Amino acid sequence: MRVTVVEGDITTQQVDAVVNAANQAMRGGGGVDGAIHAAGGPAVLEDCRRRFPDGLATGAAGWTTAGAMPATWVIHVVGPNWRRGERDRSLLVSCYANALAVADELGARTVAFPLVSAGIYGWPREDAIAAAVETLRSTRTSVEEARIVAFGRAAFDEVAAALGA
Repeated sequence: MRVTVVEGDITTQQVDAVVNAANQAMRGGGGVDGAIHAAGGPAVLEDCRRRFPDGLATGAAGWTTAGAMPATWVIHVVGPNWRRGERDRSLLVSCYANALAVADELGARTVAFPLVSAGIYGWPREDAIAAAVETLRSTRTSVEEARIVAFGRAAFDEVAAALGA
């Protein structure tokens, strides 16, 4: 699998699936979650309510329609919230591995990932990048491209450096 990085908006990526850094309730929120729900429209929330009536556990992944976005699916993952004391790195790693497993179930070949937990959940960005790159590179999958979508030039440069290392 190719692991690539682009700077931009995850909601506009021309991929089979976009990964959403969701909260446990699965009803929309801030950051990436809010952007995906806004861009996807009400179909994403309706599918979340139907498919995840009790939400999702931290580290877990599940899918819904992408609604009005160019992607076909949204793969929702619930990252650990560093600011609330959820600092078990294996939960962060499982977000990426579980998202790839869901992508394989769906037959998705191209998947766009945010840096899970690195925004409002406060996971230290350098480690969030390392967890993403290491897990995407080491997980067996049929996905052909895992694209990390960096929000801002600094994040892009840091991910590009990690991919080059």
